[in-house]
Amino acid sequence: MPKLFIAGDSTAATKLHKKRPETGWGEHLSSFITPNLEVRNFAQNGRSTKSFIDDGLLDHIEREIGEFDYLLIQFGHNDEKIEDQSRYTNPNTTYKENLLKFVLVARKNQAIPILVTPISRRRFIDKQTIDPLAVGHYPKAMQEFARDQKIELIDMFSITQKLYEDLGAEQSKKLFLHLEPNEHENYPEGIKDDTHLSPYGAKIIASIIAVELKKII
Repeated sequence: MPKLFIAGDSTAATKLHKKRPETGWGEHLSSFITPNLEVRNFAQNGRSTKSFIDDGLLDHIEREIGEFDYLLIQFGHNDEKIEDQSRYTNPNTTYKENLLKFVLVARKNQAIPILVTPISRRRFIDKQTIDPLAVGHYPKAMQEFARDQKIELIDMFSITQKLYEDLGAEQSKKLFLHLEPNEHENYPEGIKDDTHLSPYGAKIIASIIAVELKKII
């Protein structure tokens, strides 16, 4: 059975119990795609293109990926953390260089790379408009890289920006980890997180990615 590997960050990752109800879209992708594809989710919390490679996670994928498999590549949220040099990448140089390493691993093993721009943070600059730099310059850099390298791209950044704006400032909160104090045992003081997804949000994002994948696979 062909496999679909996910390389990414916390927005896609499978969560530990202590993080629940935070959920990654990669946890639900298999529910929305053909059962003839096995989803292998290697996404990890806190990873950038740099730290994912440095931590040996790409090596792990390379040991398993093969002909007729797919590699979804979604990074950007942690690549922009300039205060942390173990994760930071420059969108126009090292970020693209690292993306190429992922692509080469797929191609070397006769697998198909598919780039996925990072889902947007829910960052409204007014009641109707999401910040176009909600994940810095990384979505644009990935688009440029995909075009230059002739790689399939799912532009989830643009799709999610429109989704949040269509839902509006209040309704879009349901996609994210917004909890009142004592609503969940893991967050006794509550939380307002506009990066990480709720179970509902993860399912919505996974369903959209599945629709986009059907246009490629």
